[in-house]
Amino acid sequence: MLAGMVAAFTAPALAQSKECNDDNKAAWYDTFLKNYKGEAPQQKIAYEAAKQYLTACPEDPNDKIADYMKNKFVIPYEKITAGANNKAKLQEAYTQKNYPEAVNIAKQLVQAEPDFVTGYILIALSGYNATTTGNTSLLPDAAQAATKALEFVEAGKDFKPFTSKDSAVGWLNYIIGKDKLKAAPADAIPFILKGARLDADLKKSPGLYIDLAQAYAEGPLDKMTEDYKKLYAGKDETPESKLALENIYQMMDRQIDALARAAALATGADKKTYMDALTEVYKGRNKDSVAGLNELVASVLSKPLPDMPTPLTQLPTPAPTSTPAGAPAGTTTGNPTSTTAKPAGSNNVTSTSTQKPAATGSGTAKPTPSPTPNRKPNFRRG
Repeated sequence: MLAGMVAAFTAPALAQSKECNDDNKAAWYDTFLKNYKGEAPQQKIAYEAAKQYLTACPEDPNDKIADYMKNKFVIPYEKITAGANNKAKLQEAYTQKNYPEAVNIAKQLVQAEPDFVTGYILIALSGYNATTTGNTSLLPDAAQAATKALEFVEAGKDFKPFTSKDSAVGWLNYIIGKDKLKAAPADAIPFILKGARLDADLKKSPGLYIDLAQAYAEGPLDKMTEDYKKLYAGKDETPESKLALENIYQMMDRQIDALARAAALATGADKKTYMDALTEVYKGRNKDSVAGLNELVASVLSKPLPDMPTPLTQLPTPAPTSTPAGAPAGTTTGNPTSTTAKPAGSNNVTSTSTQKPAATGSGTAKPTPSPTPNRKPNFRRG
């Protein structure tokens, strides 16, 4: 009896046979009409009835019913259900930290559904998260997806899985910057800065500030130092060479600020690694002195993150000649150990006036060897 009841209940969806005849076609179509506007379970019944109709019966250009079921329901239904299945697979892959698979699935989804913002965001996050295990191969896809996601988020679209728009914009900018870090470090700086200023978690991430320090070192500092060597190394000091040094100094101060933030935020073995790197750069900037370094680390997080410095076009006005208590002794401008231009929020005071280069035996003022700031300390974990 029960088997008969089940058979009777399922018969409308399956019809009595798979033969293409008028009775079966009418039954399949009737089942379709009764269910295709319903909820998901009813739509599944409608889909199965339509598929039986289309599978059993040969294509007929004059069959308007078949054409309607195929193009108005079956094809869209298959796209929707395939997308839903893939979205579930995407979430599973991301949750299980299978980031290459997550990127692969999400790329398929956004190709089929170009406004699927969460797909772009998960590609971006997967690419970033993969870097924490040493896999940087996904970063180009991540940056491209982050750029696309930013367009949607800044236009007011959904920003899930982030909890706020600012958080989404901050992270997406940082991921773009991280991708630029190797090939175009100078271009990475504004993206990393924006990330640090918008997302509360990123503000507390030592890794972001390590990336920022690397961007300063391998981008503008490298170029400025090389330019100085070509133009001024071994020549008499001039206002132009002094100005070039001041620009190098203020860029070094940004690197020091970033390293100080990383050291202040890090814990355990990382803290020592970052502190060692900071000490190396700080001593190179301050004539081998560490005076003021601990105070810098202790206070740096209470100060605003400084912007990328604007190039100086004239020498800073010399400060008073007296040396503040606790400040390192003044040094020559011939090597990167002092500055009169300090970044906002930095307390690495070094000298209080523009110093003169060391004199040669003939009494002619010449610059000391070209600046070689410790721009690339080994602050990465092995």
